[in-house]
Amino acid sequence: MGKEVTEKTSTIKEITAKKIWLFAIGQLGWAMLSGLISNWLVYFYQPDETAIAEGQAIFIPQGLVVLGIATIIGAITAIARVFDAITDPWIASLSDRCKSKNGRRIPFLKISAVPLAFSTFLVFCSPVNETSWGNAVFLFIMLMIYYVSITAYCTPYAALIPELGHNQKQRLDISTIISFTFIAGTALAYIAPMLWGALTPCLGRIPAMRLTFGILCAIALFCLFVPVFTIREKDYVVTKPAQDNAFASLSAAYRNKDFRLFVCSDISYWIGLTMFQTGLPFFVTSLLRLGEGMTTIYFVGMTAMSLVFYIPINKLTPKLGKRRIILIGFAGFTIAYLFTCALGKISFIPAAVQGGILAVLASFPMAIFGILPQAVVADIAQSDANATGTNREGMFYAARTFAFKLGQSVAMLLFTAIAAIGTSGTGYRISAGVSAAFCLIGGVFFLFYNEKKVTRDLH
Repeated sequence: MGKEVTEKTSTIKEITAKKIWLFAIGQLGWAMLSGLISNWLVYFYQPDETAIAEGQAIFIPQGLVVLGIATIIGAITAIARVFDAITDPWIASLSDRCKSKNGRRIPFLKISAVPLAFSTFLVFCSPVNETSWGNAVFLFIMLMIYYVSITAYCTPYAALIPELGHNQKQRLDISTIISFTFIAGTALAYIAPMLWGALTPCLGRIPAMRLTFGILCAIALFCLFVPVFTIREKDYVVTKPAQDNAFASLSAAYRNKDFRLFVCSDISYWIGLTMFQTGLPFFVTSLLRLGEGMTTIYFVGMTAMSLVFYIPINKLTPKLGKRRIILIGFAGFTIAYLFTCALGKISFIPAAVQGGILAVLASFPMAIFGILPQAVVADIAQSDANATGTNREGMFYAARTFAFKLGQSVAMLLFTAIAAIGTSGTGYRISAGVSAAFCLIGGVFFLFYNEKKVTRDLH
């Protein structure tokens, strides 16, 4: 048996830069779709006064109507996220145990691409053209399909990172390149206001928004299929299906102390980030009193500035370590979120400049978290495989997404409820402060991550 494994390993190819970029295009696709949901779902279904004045219709009941503590959109997204988190270990287990001739991961990407793209588009296609509980039910169903589909794509996709990367440098390079495409996909999602703004005079606001979402979803679908048809998984990966069931494999992943610390840190990070991303269009229109299109300008600017830091971070990480740089990232986001609390209140700085300062503050930590968390999970998964002799890469990424999606559920409940507090943007300011607090907590958890031990177990 040992000889057979050695012979198989010797025929495995080293992944090239070209193949890494083709793999990364899949991340571009799902990042676009995720960005549409993260950035525009609440803005579409719980519009502020500015959006309503621009002609935004109200499709679902508003206010704290669920037990008096949550909005409809907040409750729907939170429940869908929890369901999504529960399905993560199940899909990861199916992927880890898959015995397809095409590998353990690529078949899942192929099956899930179409329902993922179509459900994203249909999320914004309420069947009743007025405020209706029927629209709320339709939205809930579409979100459930969306979250199951994105889990079926993203969990096997992420599991390929430690499998395609055969050493720390390759894994870091893959994480760096897919972070480029993740940022690019999210930025494309943020150009939506410019597209629907150009189409609105001809079509009207809602048809223009839906056409915009449809175009972006079609582009994303093409991107989702690129790694499916350009990468032969078994050329680069020694396929050894896991034997554990979902519960046993998930339990084994969480028994890893450093992984538990990472997950606790990651939950806090995602709560803060999700609240900030969801609130950004409102920060621009309600706090800074600027037009919708400025959201695109700020995010694209923030993205462009973050890209400047990618190569330095890639070069510095082997010298300083992932732990130290991630802690710097937590500090950077905390400062940026605290500054958000003051937007529109700094009288001696023009509103447009305040938005620019926020983009600058957030760009460096944005680059750090775009690259390093994926690489940290890859290191932990590989070190655990070396220590235990069991390859459960899919389950480690599922365990991570299980945790951060629960965090995102909490974030959606918190943001939509807090946003309804007070007037003149008071709720939005409070939400930014809460984001800063969670980011600080995330940094405290990550202080205890033992990077030296994980690195030692890799060899």
